[in-house]
Amino acid sequence: MELILYTRRDCELCREMETVIDEVLPRFGAASLRRIEIDGDAALEAQFGIEVPVLFVNGRKAFKYRCTARELRKRLEREK
Repeated sequence: MELILYTRRDCELCREMETVIDEVLPRFGAASLRRIEIDGDAALEAQFGIEVPVLFVNGRKAFKYRCTARELRKRLEREK
């Protein structure tokens, strides 16, 4: 299972989502997380703008702005 988190520097919501992911992800052994900072990448900035954080799970957008540990666990369970 692959998770990709698009973030920005100095983004409080991004830090909140990273904390939730860091809490939940160890329970899903085969899952991997890739963090991508969009600052300085014109294409990614055009795609996401200020709509970060955005979390993709297996190539599909799963969450934008916020998610709880419970919501993330439920989503990752469905992906098993």
